[in-house]
Amino acid sequence: MNEIAIGIIAITVTIIIYSLILPIHKKVQSPLTLPIVAVSAIMILALLLFDIPYETYMIGGQWIEFLMGPAVVALALPLYRHYDMLKKYMKPIFAGVTIGAFVGVTTGLFMAKALGFERELILALLPKSVTTPVAISIGETLEGPLSLTAVFVVIAGVSGAIISPVIFKLFKLERPIGRGIGMGSASHAIGTATSMDRDALEGSISSIAMILSAIIVSILAPLCALLFL
Repeated sequence: MNEIAIGIIAITVTIIIYSLILPIHKKVQSPLTLPIVAVSAIMILALLLFDIPYETYMIGGQWIEFLMGPAVVALALPLYRHYDMLKKYMKPIFAGVTIGAFVGVTTGLFMAKALGFERELILALLPKSVTTPVAISIGETLEGPLSLTAVFVVIAGVSGAIISPVIFKLFKLERPIGRGIGMGSASHAIGTATSMDRDALEGSISSIAMILSAIIVSILAPLCALLFL
């Protein structure tokens, strides 16, 4: 079977599974049914079950990965749509996202160093709290292992989506603006999707926080790598 046929099959299967999971998530509002989580789990199990090498799947998967570039550019759209909101809450949003980005990068860096992680693992860990396309771009700049960067990004997003209700309840975070800033800063796109399910305003703020966090981390991560690694 030639590469084009393999690529078409890989993309088709991924899209079909996504199409099946999406209506389930709309009915069952759970972080575990988020398409990125469920589809990834199903694809991993399928590859293991049928003994298909990851490299074979990526013949088609790389075509999807190619779309990450346009996706980065498209992140400007939510900023434009929510410009008035961004202007109104500029100070608290910017302050919250800046602190969140700084904590996300530095805690991962120093905890990993304290645990004796190798330099390559730390480089992969630094951009974990931003959306995948941006994290991959930062990872390329840092020359870290991109596959591990993608794994850490997914872990950050999924864990944030799952744990956030407990955190909000524990610290009595009830305002959608505060919740949105936290989710967008720590759990990027997965957290934003979860926020959007809870409340439209929370989701909008989360999308703005996610974009601002990506900008800040893209500057902060290489700086931390230069100073501490």
